[in-house]
Amino acid sequence: MQMHAVVKRRREPGASVEFVDKPEAGQGEVLLKMRIASICGTDEHIRNWNHWAQNRLKTLPIIFGHEMCGEVVELGPGVKSVKVGDLVSAETHIVDGTCYQCRNDRMHICKNMKILGVDTDGVFAEYVKIPEMNARKLPAGLDPKLGSLLEPLGNATFTVFGHECEDDIKGKNVVVAGCGPIGLMAISILKVLGAKKVIATELGSEEVRVRLASKMGADLVLDAAMGTGKLVKSVMDETDGNGADVCLEMSGAAPALNQVFQMLTPGGRVSILGLYNDPVTIDVNNAITFKSATVYGITGRRMFRTWDQMHDLLKRKDFRDKLSSLVTHTLPIRDIGEGMELIRTKQAAKVSLTPEW
Repeated sequence: MQMHAVVKRRREPGASVEFVDKPEAGQGEVLLKMRIASICGTDEHIRNWNHWAQNRLKTLPIIFGHEMCGEVVELGPGVKSVKVGDLVSAETHIVDGTCYQCRNDRMHICKNMKILGVDTDGVFAEYVKIPEMNARKLPAGLDPKLGSLLEPLGNATFTVFGHECEDDIKGKNVVVAGCGPIGLMAISILKVLGAKKVIATELGSEEVRVRLASKMGADLVLDAAMGTGKLVKSVMDETDGNGADVCLEMSGAAPALNQVFQMLTPGGRVSILGLYNDPVTIDVNNAITFKSATVYGITGRRMFRTWDQMHDLLKRKDFRDKLSSLVTHTLPIRDIGEGMELIRTKQAAKVSLTPEW
């Protein structure tokens, strides 16, 4: 039996909707029918075949896409934790469960990890199969459109919480550098957790992101184009000269990484989710050592602590409403090219895709 899928077939810009063989659930796997998917910047990179994609994708053709809500339609042998009819989101880090990291509660950085939609066939298809462990049941009654956002929401949640930093936010001043979709999610999480003041930085020319940063609850949105000196002074002025207790670097812009360390109060914490095109130089002595700063590199989601933290956040209607407002466009998946362009040009925050082929 065949199905529709969005396939990256050649090492050049582009992708196509094709008929491919429908997968079957094997031992310990579940088969999901895609209910709704969303586009990530990674998907746009793959489709347009940028430098990262050229170096990262090892095997073509591949069905890409990794953010989705799906319905369980088939269980492989041995599956017990989900049942047919369950709505699930996908944890996209597929791990071996046996390496040193997996054995020591670090599955999110498994030595032999594969990523859904990058190393294995992904979710831009009528059906996708994933390991049982990776099928994360949605909270009861959650809108499937929000279910498709849980993967990036997990990135934001992990960045905010850091490693065992649950008490690090309430009553604190926090800087969020970069208001892409995950940065915007982080702003909303920070407000739910009781941050005293959330200061966001984003290019003033990015009107959609600036508007949404305020809607998510940022107390102040600074124009990243104003330069390091003015940005740092503004943060100091807003924090009585102390600096931010926590800085979240979400932009992947080299100047922003240096700026957040200058904005940080001594003894504060920096979490880095942004990815940089080139090596970045930092004055380690003054930025980290003499400040006694704590620095976390963030990748993926803690498996599965972050998912539990997300479920707690999603119990709040005000949080769910803010998260919903990040879906600025909904398109049939046959128009995925239009959605990719909206993401590339930053006219959209999140684009949802319905299974209309």
